[in-house]
Amino acid sequence: MPELPEVETMCRGIAQIVGRTIESVSKPACRYRPIAMKPGVSVIARRLQGEEVTQISRLGKRVLLHTCEWALVLQPKMTGLVAIELPPDPEHVRLQIDFTGSPALRLQFWDRRGLGTVELLKQQDIAARIIDGRLGPDALAISLPEFSQRLAATQRAVKVALLGQKLVAGVGNLYASEMLHVARIHPQLPAARLSRSKVATLHAAMQAILLDAIAHEGSTLKDGTYRNTLNDPGSYQNCHLVYDRAGLPCSTCQKGVIERMVQAQRSTFFCPRCQPTK
Repeated sequence: MPELPEVETMCRGIAQIVGRTIESVSKPACRYRPIAMKPGVSVIARRLQGEEVTQISRLGKRVLLHTCEWALVLQPKMTGLVAIELPPDPEHVRLQIDFTGSPALRLQFWDRRGLGTVELLKQQDIAARIIDGRLGPDALAISLPEFSQRLAATQRAVKVALLGQKLVAGVGNLYASEMLHVARIHPQLPAARLSRSKVATLHAAMQAILLDAIAHEGSTLKDGTYRNTLNDPGSYQNCHLVYDRAGLPCSTCQKGVIERMVQAQRSTFFCPRCQPTK
């Protein structure tokens, strides 16, 4: 589930490791499905031991730990977390990084379903491996003209287009439903058919919602999987207008009832009165 706000919260929560030297990298014993790791943990450990963390950055929905030479790319995907304090449980810790110095610091990559990935890249290989042809501009950085141009270039339903990371990076299922509701755009409308004013409204809603969700440290849903780096829940779930509210009255118009449909194998939530098809 982690989308841009949750991953940005992770990045900010682990900022204290910047300037610390990596003492060891290990893979705790885990009886569950192993995550994809390139190269193997022994190679990652050998290359990163003694390296100083110079920067933490976010690339779409990925957390990057930078050293002068390397970038360790942690992709949480559906159920992953990057934590400093104790994770939700010790059974699903997939990678552990210990740092020298005092106080003791230990970073853990936790993943309940084992869908996340870990990849160690040379700094100069980040663009070719992750960005080029795969990742669009960040949702918080993309300008309105570029956003408009990219939407106009696809006939896909606007909700589906937003989920494709080539158009804009960082937006996922939850926040796409929320921003389309605020912009009063039906999720099935072809992206290229949106008027100039609707595109501007959607662009503003996208950035405002993502920033607000970051301020609330993300959304923790009913399964409780997502936690911040201190193992506390986010609070933006209390601000959701449509997501996971099917059958409930719309709090925006006070007249409609939130509906659910499936797009690209994902649940979409919307109010048919606020978001008409025409």
